[in-house]
Amino acid sequence: MNYERKVDVMDSLAGSTQSYYDEADNRRKRTRLIVALVLIALVLGAAWFAFTHGRSDGAATAAGASGATNTPNVTVVIPGRVSVEAAISANGTIAARREMPVGVAGEGGEVVRVLVEPGQWVGAGQTLAVIDRSVQTQQAASLSASIRVAQADANLAQAELERAEQLVGRGFISKADMDRKRATRDAANARVRVAQAQYQEAVARNGRLNIVAPAAGLVLTRQVEPGQIVGAGSGVLFRMAKGGEMEMLAQLAEADLQRMRVGTRASVTPVGSNLEVAGQVWQVSPVVNPDTRQGMVRIAIPYSSALRPGGFADARLVSGTAEAPLLPESAVHSGPEGNYVLIVGSDDKIQRRAIKVGTVSDSGVSIASGLTGTEKVVVLAGAFLNAGDKVKPVIQKSSQ
Repeated sequence: MNYERKVDVMDSLAGSTQSYYDEADNRRKRTRLIVALVLIALVLGAAWFAFTHGRSDGAATAAGASGATNTPNVTVVIPGRVSVEAAISANGTIAARREMPVGVAGEGGEVVRVLVEPGQWVGAGQTLAVIDRSVQTQQAASLSASIRVAQADANLAQAELERAEQLVGRGFISKADMDRKRATRDAANARVRVAQAQYQEAVARNGRLNIVAPAAGLVLTRQVEPGQIVGAGSGVLFRMAKGGEMEMLAQLAEADLQRMRVGTRASVTPVGSNLEVAGQVWQVSPVVNPDTRQGMVRIAIPYSSALRPGGFADARLVSGTAEAPLLPESAVHSGPEGNYVLIVGSDDKIQRRAIKVGTVSDSGVSIASGLTGTEKVVVLAGAFLNAGDKVKPVIQKSSQ
């Protein structure tokens, strides 16, 4: 019995030991499994991080490369400031510098002939129109005859006086008679002079019947026809430009008027033509219109067939020199709001800048206001750029 109990105890101890070892083995397996799972999780996390980080870097690199590729190169110029002619643009009308209205100077009458047409040159005293003088001619002939009558009476009175002087010493004629004869002789001579004066007056009146040019010049208008009855109240029959001299009546703003001087050079271009007529300012208005704030500048210009009084013209007046930025014409643009240029800012982005154009010449366009000369101005391709566009400026060396 004891033996069997010992055997049972030994078997129980052996079973407990085996159970202990089995449980320890299970714990080791679970630990290995947990460690393996943790390692797998770490590997997967590292792979995910590497994948996403590499993708974002590649996208950023591609975007940077694409941006660098799409940024256009733009040619710009830094104009600086150069000495340019300070010119002022103006417009106005063409007129005769000295317009001469010609009318009836004498008594007038019926127009027989008109000898000139508008556009013809005439000399001083040249007849423009002939007035009928048939009546005046007969009157002059009558006065001429009265001179001869008065002269005959004067000759007779002189002869009688001379005979009386021969007889006065003999006592046949008194001194009183002698005085009367001298008075008769003097009166006869006076009537001769009166008749001569009347005749000369008639001749002068007849000479003033015809309409003549007061000075040499160009006939501008004609307001008379043959058969027309004219007189002192007929008004202006012809208009002439003395010497053919013309002028332009230019309207200038008050500020520009201050810069004008007599003798300032000007170039006048009639509307509808490319002709440039050289002239100079000969009068600057001393007053300014209070409504328009403008004043008149009169530019003397020589005769040209393209200049027609009353026509419109543009003028360019050179009032000296000034320091201003000078740009090529391709850099200056115009729009509904006026002229402007495109400049590249410090951030390499396009900016739009409003300007005022000054002188335009073969050298370029001077900028009166809006630029200091230190800006980077886009020279070409301005029509393809907008404000805010990113560009890469390429500085072009200025020729000035």
